[in-house]
Amino acid sequence: MIYLDHNASSPLLPQARDAWLEAEERFPGNPSSPHRVGARADHALDQARQRLAAMLDCPPPDIVWTAGATEACATVLHHAAATADAGASVCVSAIEHPAILANAHHYFPGRVQVIPVDRRGVADLTWLADHVRRQRPALVALMAANNETGVLQPWREARELCAARGVPFCTDATQWCGRLPAAGLGACDFVAGSAHKFGGPRGIGFLAATGSAPLRPLLRGGGQQHGRRAGTENVPAVLALVAALEWCEQQLAASRHHPLRDRRDHFEHALQAALPATRVNGAGADRLWNTASVVMPEADCRQRWVVKLDKAGLAVSTGSACASGSEKPSPVLSAMGLSAAESARALRFSAGWLTPPEAWDELLQALVRIQREFDVAAGRESALP
Repeated sequence: MIYLDHNASSPLLPQARDAWLEAEERFPGNPSSPHRVGARADHALDQARQRLAAMLDCPPPDIVWTAGATEACATVLHHAAATADAGASVCVSAIEHPAILANAHHYFPGRVQVIPVDRRGVADLTWLADHVRRQRPALVALMAANNETGVLQPWREARELCAARGVPFCTDATQWCGRLPAAGLGACDFVAGSAHKFGGPRGIGFLAATGSAPLRPLLRGGGQQHGRRAGTENVPAVLALVAALEWCEQQLAASRHHPLRDRRDHFEHALQAALPATRVNGAGADRLWNTASVVMPEADCRQRWVVKLDKAGLAVSTGSACASGSEKPSPVLSAMGLSAAESARALRFSAGWLTPPEAWDELLQALVRIQREFDVAAGRESALP
């Protein structure tokens, strides 16, 4: 099976697996325990904070370990609601992950302002600048890179706009981390990340909370992490997270992502040459090197592209489910101006650092073969070889 769904979850890297196994043996104690075994585990956590903070460019005490980016994002919105003035609103982009959108609507019911995006899927900074100039929202949230299209967002410029107006800024860096350098992310008031997106284990993530106000904890109970997040820390998972991200940063420093981006670009060009009706979502915008989101030619939606590809030995994802019953088109693609019918034909292909070089070629061949099958099934004479 060729796995091309890394934006959903990336397989565990050998470096992360080794770090996890070593930590299980070396640090069996509870980091909150007063004995030496516990102190060693706590020291390992402190060192991990220092290593992650060095990559993000933020003070180590700002790092809070979480169960993943969803918890981190929920914590940010919970904190914003607890510290906001009565009646304050929040600004979130139209393409945010539900981890941000759902919590924004939960904590700020009826007070969510949506930052629009253009047809490429890039947030409208002019709209944002005008909005924060006219009123001071409790929070602005703009992800670093979109999970469906891979389109990079102007989070640095948005942060500067917010900083000039004293508005807290959050970026969900879940798809950015491990695929582009993490340096500079720590300048944001809040940064969320999740290990399993870049080759770490599932169930562990982080929140970098650099804002001036003390973080209001989402989870209450024990006094772990200086009262910012209750619950016994998962030391092996934390060390595996850091090991995975450090390895990815090494690949980025060596520019090993450039040839991987070229393979993706070649695939997109070849696909559009073979199937001219195919459209690349986010074309013309800067995108993650690993991601291709495309709208396939028209076909009977019951003949699911993803099912055909799965049978052909390729694991991919859909941009949205086919519009039937309660299933809705992708909010991301809708915000970019795609119709429900177009969203129903959207596929997302996302590679990883260790994806075989021939994977994109095999994907192309499978797509062309499946399109030929659709043509035959529909009684059309296929122009494909």
